[in-house]
Amino acid sequence: MHRHRVMISAAVVAAAIGFVPTAAQAAEQPAERKGSVSAQVESAKAAAAKSAVFHSPAERTVRTTGKAAAAPQAAGAAGAAGAAGAAGAAGAAGAAKDNAGLAVGLRATASGARGISLASQVTTGVDTPVRVDIDWGDGKTDTEHVTRTKLLTSKHTFAEVGKHKVTVTLTDQNNNVTATNSVEVQSLGSKFTPHTPTRLLDTRSGIGGTDRPVTPYGVARVKVGGNSGIPADATAVALNITVVSPRSGGHITAYPSGTEQPTTSNVNFVAGQTVPNMTIVPVGADGYVELVNRSYGDVDLLADVTGYFSPSASAGGYTSLDPFRIADSRTGQGTWGQVAGQSTFGLQVAGNGAVPASGVTAVALNVTVTAPRGAGHLTVFPSGQTAPGTSNVNFKAGQTIANSVIVPVGSDGRINIRNGAWDPADVIVDVVGYYSPGSKASYIPTQPTRLHDSREWDFPVEGQDYRWLPLSDGDPTVTAFVLNTTVTDTQGSGHLTVAPDPNTWAQYLDKTAKRPTPPNSSNLNWTRGETVPNLVQASTGTTGVIDFWNRGWDRTHLVVDMFGFYEKD
Repeated sequence: MHRHRVMISAAVVAAAIGFVPTAAQAAEQPAERKGSVSAQVESAKAAAAKSAVFHSPAERTVRTTGKAAAAPQAAGAAGAAGAAGAAGAAGAAGAAKDNAGLAVGLRATASGARGISLASQVTTGVDTPVRVDIDWGDGKTDTEHVTRTKLLTSKHTFAEVGKHKVTVTLTDQNNNVTATNSVEVQSLGSKFTPHTPTRLLDTRSGIGGTDRPVTPYGVARVKVGGNSGIPADATAVALNITVVSPRSGGHITAYPSGTEQPTTSNVNFVAGQTVPNMTIVPVGADGYVELVNRSYGDVDLLADVTGYFSPSASAGGYTSLDPFRIADSRTGQGTWGQVAGQSTFGLQVAGNGAVPASGVTAVALNVTVTAPRGAGHLTVFPSGQTAPGTSNVNFKAGQTIANSVIVPVGSDGRINIRNGAWDPADVIVDVVGYYSPGSKASYIPTQPTRLHDSREWDFPVEGQDYRWLPLSDGDPTVTAFVLNTTVTDTQGSGHLTVAPDPNTWAQYLDKTAKRPTPPNSSNLNWTRGETVPNLVQASTGTTGVIDFWNRGWDRTHLVVDMFGFYEKD
């Protein structure tokens, strides 16, 4: 451990004079963690796939005899009309008795964002060939042949997410009979629809059905599906959750209704604090999201929606980006000087950096307030609209605090940021991705899963060091993860930067990895002794390894929870 600390100190000194080492030894990791993160990710992905299983038993097979049995061979049917007429209906029925058991049972499972695996159990009572036609419901078909009872496994990738009707037709031409069965399937992926920032829950005023604080270890239910224009089939929702005036310290956990409460956290707080955090949380089968108050005191909760995910092809996919800064009032980027109280400034998003000039429906940001001269909040909203009665970042005088934001983009490609305080504050905005109909990656929500907790091995992240996690090593279809990152037991002030790593997992294991250079962006800020969370939509880059940089000078513990991922297949 002593040699490791010397290496980090040398790197810090080099960075301070403007030189970043490119061949320094990579940061050491707790041995117990290596490989475990990838296994947990794969387990969560497998569990999500198991939730999308569709059946149509063989008993639902529809048999057709006689001339209609040749329907899949339309061209041949017309030519054989005379012969079929001569045989007559009685003859056709008699022939069909030779394969009276012809049937097919169907079982489909999701294999990815747009992929499906179909198991067709073909039952036939004869040894003559049976043709199997699979109509995937999207204009694509596959054909196979069997001679006896057999289980066929077929895979297909739909062009878009959503619902599809898959039809399997068996044709036994020798016995003049067909058997057809269908199953409705839905791909695992969902796409994003931006929503005008709207408050769904406010326990202070009764919005959402209750005007009382949430009691210790009590649960607040938030109606999502079928509420405020959100469709009933919404699979996940982007909510900004704000804790107001809690009576004791604790945390809030968001999870889909009807499922077991996870061990993860979304918003951490101390007594008397007003603090928000963005979350993307799966929606339960009944359309609700639940928020549990894991503290020993009452707490008021606010929940503001900015968008939702659903299996609709008309919604937008996601494109993850390496984080980049589009506004910093301290340097004059995006706006000049501190943002005055009760004032609004606009930012051009479309065409800025790697964001395309057109077609962008929403943008994923990290918004930071620093050096505010008084308490207040920021509201981020699309241009061309009046500021809604919601909040994205809440702060007190002198505080530096960040929050993840997903905001619709106005028709002119711009967004607005309003300082709702009475006093000025500096504002920093970093872009991490965008949504558009042309973006290929769709979202797959998972059960909230803890991927990493440095406290388990007493292995905090040292100052100016980083923790690397191989979340999707070897899987280029996964483009980003939705994570809740939390720092705790902080030994000084600092900020966290999350970014893709250019090194592969294999390079770390064989010790050939080179120390990366962190980007000029931040995801969350802290001072000594604080526990601070923030949602991160983390790009996987080209290797599937993601870095979590402690940009402070003192060590801190790191907790990483997964809520879903974006996949293009």
